[in-house]
Amino acid sequence: MAYSLPNAGGERLVAQMQFLIEIDRLKTILRQTPISDASRQENTAEHSWHLAMCATVLVEHANEPVDVARVIELLLLHDLVEIDAGDTFVYAANDPAVAAAQELAETAAADRIFGLLPNDQAVLLRARWNEFEAKQTPESRFAKAIDRVHPMLLNLASGGGSWAAHGVTADKTRRLIDSTIPGGSTVLADYAHEVVNLALDRGILLPPVE
Repeated sequence: MAYSLPNAGGERLVAQMQFLIEIDRLKTILRQTPISDASRQENTAEHSWHLAMCATVLVEHANEPVDVARVIELLLLHDLVEIDAGDTFVYAANDPAVAAAQELAETAAADRIFGLLPNDQAVLLRARWNEFEAKQTPESRFAKAIDRVHPMLLNLASGGGSWAAHGVTADKTRRLIDSTIPGGSTVLADYAHEVVNLALDRGILLPPVE
């Protein structure tokens, strides 16, 4: 549906309001992971909110001292590109061709979406998005760890979730854990492996391929 906003308050405020209404579209992007009661898929806006809450609650488990406000900012920003690029299933992203296409689509999306803001904010928030992707700061490494743990919790709570839907095996999940989570939190990495053990016991995650 077409919309128009008041052209009032100056160019800066108008640009900020246009950005804010544009990112409302994140609520329409469905992810592979269901919500905990398995009644439906979560959307990416819900995912971002839940990650921000995870950072608030779990910050004591970061490997290094982190600015939790910065971590939350990274988590709220990192998936805005899904408005244009959509959600790519994390296991599919291990395919080099899929990963390359995803990177191109998300970079173009970041250019467009952050470019809606006034230039100083566009540069700052785009830099935050780049920071999350690069994993070169304690905050980004912890944010990445949380982003990996969260879907696992929902899959466990929902009785299999995207694991069951895509026939994911435990060995693939363990490799995913080890590739990202320990860099931000060894505590959460150990916990994630226990999630895998419990999921195997419950029969909601396939055993490793022999």
